[in-house]
Amino acid sequence: MAYAEKRGKGDRPWRARYKKPDGTLGSEPGFRLKSAAEDWGEEQEARIRAGTWIDPDLMRTHFGVFARKFMAEREKRGRTMEKRWEHLEKRILPRWENAPLIGITWFDVDGWQMLLPCDDVTRGHTVSFMSTVLTAAVDARYLPQNPLQGRRRTAAAVSAPTIVKPRASEEDEAYTPEQALLVAERLGPAKGLHVITTAFTGINWGEGVGMHRDACLLTRRQKWENGWFECPTLRIVQEVAEYQDRGPNGERLPTALRLEPTKNPWRVRDLDLPPFLARLWRHHLADWPYEWPLSTENGKWWRRSNWLKQLRPAADGRPERQKRQGVSARAKWEPIAPGMTMRSLRHLHDSLQSQIGVKAPLEYEQAGHKRAGIKAVYQHPTPEMRQERLDGLEEIYWRAMSNVGMRAHWGRVDLVKRTSRS
Repeated sequence: MAYAEKRGKGDRPWRARYKKPDGTLGSEPGFRLKSAAEDWGEEQEARIRAGTWIDPDLMRTHFGVFARKFMAEREKRGRTMEKRWEHLEKRILPRWENAPLIGITWFDVDGWQMLLPCDDVTRGHTVSFMSTVLTAAVDARYLPQNPLQGRRRTAAAVSAPTIVKPRASEEDEAYTPEQALLVAERLGPAKGLHVITTAFTGINWGEGVGMHRDACLLTRRQKWENGWFECPTLRIVQEVAEYQDRGPNGERLPTALRLEPTKNPWRVRDLDLPPFLARLWRHHLADWPYEWPLSTENGKWWRRSNWLKQLRPAADGRPERQKRQGVSARAKWEPIAPGMTMRSLRHLHDSLQSQIGVKAPLEYEQAGHKRAGIKAVYQHPTPEMRQERLDGLEEIYWRAMSNVGMRAHWGRVDLVKRTSRS
């Protein structure tokens, strides 16, 4: 049974004593009256009997302490962990590191997020992750409830009229197949093939770097009328992730490059290759000696920073460089597609699919996107859909080649336009 003890002579001399679930005595000081301490202790024992009790000492755990426990025990994919640490270190911990879990209120969090020096989407992600940590604290019985659960953020007030910034989708540059081909030509066979493959299949950066040669030029075979539809494919089952590695206590380690499963189940897919692209891949695999076809010249996985050193001058242009001691001459390159990235090439592929009217079941499958609604259950890609897509991409490619006056790639792969289905 709970009881009260008098400790000292201050204005709050009483403390509550109660029996914890493990049989040890719990203690809570700071009561003015003996009766108040007894009532509090009896309330704890009632909650223990009801199975709803939470240790007050755990509720006073600092947010930073529990957040690090959460990160250590809830391992996710590398890039996800990197983003979570970024939310913690840049925004959350500077304000909430030493805040007791039980002392965090929605009123304070909402006021804090309004003043964060970042865009509103990032504010939302930051608060969402903080709520995830607090939900875990509830699950671990550190808190009775998450004060952030289900709350709607207050938008930051605008103190003065400003020019409205366009949405990201309205800012993105819409690149063309012609630009992709010209940039690929500058990059040379292996790097250029990566650009063309991204533009005409929608493969993402990590998927391309992490694709093994055993997954290349497989064959899709599907019943079609009185025969079979067949086409070459690239199989996506994994990707290379580059991220800031962390030790058990969150300490920074060297940047890691690791193979991981795809981001979600819908990213596991076979990419159908138009005839021109299948032929480029056959040429490439015939003389590429490494197991990773879209790797560096030494067969290693690309780091994003090193890849950008190749892509940026090819797309943005570069000045002429005169020959001097220890430095070779370099011709000037005019800009072709300023700002082009591998992500924008993935956008190009999705735009081309819409342009040629690719049907929704196949459009979502080839992009690696989840399709919402009941149609995702009932509709499936048919051979006719696949052939229409391949014919459309083939036509776009040859039209782009004609527009830029090209017949061959890199002076070594001469393509003959295909005129029949096979």
